[in-house]
Amino acid sequence: MHRSFISLALVCLLSLGDSLYAQQTTPPPASAVSATPAAQEEPPRPAIPNTLMDGTEVKLRLSETISSADAHVGQQVPFEVTEDIVVQGVTIIPKGSAALATVTTAEPKKRMGRGGKLDVNIDSTRLTTGEKIQLRAVKNTKGGGHVGAMTGAMVATGIVFFPAAPLFLFMHGKDITIPKGTEVTAFVQGDTKLDMAKLNPFAAPVAASSAPVMASLNVESSVPGADIEIDGVFMGNTPSAVTVTPGVHTVTVKKKGYTDWTRKMNVAGSGARLNAELETQ
Repeated sequence: MHRSFISLALVCLLSLGDSLYAQQTTPPPASAVSATPAAQEEPPRPAIPNTLMDGTEVKLRLSETISSADAHVGQQVPFEVTEDIVVQGVTIIPKGSAALATVTTAEPKKRMGRGGKLDVNIDSTRLTTGEKIQLRAVKNTKGGGHVGAMTGAMVATGIVFFPAAPLFLFMHGKDITIPKGTEVTAFVQGDTKLDMAKLNPFAAPVAASSAPVMASLNVESSVPGADIEIDGVFMGNTPSAVTVTPGVHTVTVKKKGYTDWTRKMNVAGSGARLNAELETQ
């Protein structure tokens, strides 16, 4: 009886141990994997007029294959922009524009099954005016550096979109190779004030007024009520302010019983004034 009780107790303990072990080794459900809530993405900032905003996405494509087998630190890596960047209806970075990155880590594969290393930092592109625009590989810079690597830890964040599963880059004992055509998303580093007039040289200029520039000519006479003629055309009676185009004009002042008064004068700037001294006939 006593031995049977001990055997039953041992069976219960073993069963309990198996249950605890199963609880420890069974992966938790997906909903329980993360104990901390995902960081909420900050709302977009309101656009600032004539400004290329910080964090603007720039879609890029690698222009040549690069490998840890022959790459070297400091090597520039060419990219091209795959989508127009437009601000206020003006394309400031057109599709096909060049962009550059720089190799920051390059180690070929080694013996003993140690794979190669390759990190490439996104650097810059240029506006249509030639002005350099700094880029980074992460959208939000809070809590980290402003430049991120294309490979390594950056692959896990989803910043880099490879044409195939990125795990092939880190195969045991192999060199890392990033094929031509690899697409990445970079982000503008900092707000950049734009000179929209230079960026849009083909914009229609403001139409000039078709009306000629005019000047005012104030005509007085020693005897009021005299006729005023400009280049033979009656313009009113003295004293009057008449409007003429800038330049040389013949001014005649006439009144019955008086000798005609005539002068040639150059009307320039905002206008001129004259006083005709009429003499009796």
